[in-house]
Amino acid sequence: MFIKGMTYGWNSTRGDYRRPYALDSLRKLKETGSEWIALAFYTLQPNVYSTAIPFDYGTTMTDRDIECAVRHAHELGLKVCLKPVVNSADGVWRARIGFPDDEEAQPYWDAWFRSYANFVCHYAELAEELGCEMLCIGCEMAATEKQTGRWTALIERVRGLYGGPLAYNANHGCEEGVAWFDRVDVIGISAYYPVANGPGDSEETMVGNWLPVRDKLKRLHAEFDKPVVFMEIGCRSALGCAAMPWDFSHTELPFSEEEQANFYSSALRAFWEESWFAGYFWWDWSVRLYPLEEAKTNTGFDIYGKKAERVLKEWYAKPRQP
Repeated sequence: MFIKGMTYGWNSTRGDYRRPYALDSLRKLKETGSEWIALAFYTLQPNVYSTAIPFDYGTTMTDRDIECAVRHAHELGLKVCLKPVVNSADGVWRARIGFPDDEEAQPYWDAWFRSYANFVCHYAELAEELGCEMLCIGCEMAATEKQTGRWTALIERVRGLYGGPLAYNANHGCEEGVAWFDRVDVIGISAYYPVANGPGDSEETMVGNWLPVRDKLKRLHAEFDKPVVFMEIGCRSALGCAAMPWDFSHTELPFSEEEQANFYSSALRAFWEESWFAGYFWWDWSVRLYPLEEAKTNTGFDIYGKKAERVLKEWYAKPRQP
């Protein structure tokens, strides 16, 4: 398995997946040469210390929305990794969701994992029913990752509902702290590694900075004997973002499609032929794209109409050596 993928569906509102513009966007995504999408959506728990994850009737995508997106993807010949995510409504990053690791906090851990398991298992059932080719059971849940026994029990329950491969998406810098990677089929990484030394850095510098990352991830693969996939990877088309590819807040930075393209090209060059590496889900492709004439001023993660799109098309058109 080698994934030529793209993340699709994030930051959408209820009903968006069923709009004509969503199908148009998905067709344009397919034209990049992508063969997979990670269909990423979220629900909200009230804050990072909440013990219950509600179905948010104002935010969470409905099952009909998801069914429509999966059906359209399959009709286009795209495979789907279903990626349900829990965010915190207080605006704190989901990696902070959790409790102290002491005796008094154990009931809170039990309650949260009971709710989270119900959340994931709902989508495991849906992924099985819709024929999704992969399921991602968590994304950047760093504060929970030491709870090995609870994650193991959750995974066993999910496997009773969904027969396809399971991935877990660790954040870069946390990938070596997940002792239960042996329980999933795919080691997923949010690969927002800062590979530029400064704004406008060269592709060659970025390639060089990917090499120690590659060595680390190769060791991770060897430890667990699991393929590694970049469940998220990307960079905004803004000057300086290859040094902080996770950034979405510095909207004042000037447009630079060159920096984004260099980030894409460097990551493709560094990992494409590694036999243990199983592919990319780039972040991200919007459900509602901007008009093409706005591509040269858009400083977001989207690559539609930008140089990085041409880079990706060239790479995704290539065969990969077995």
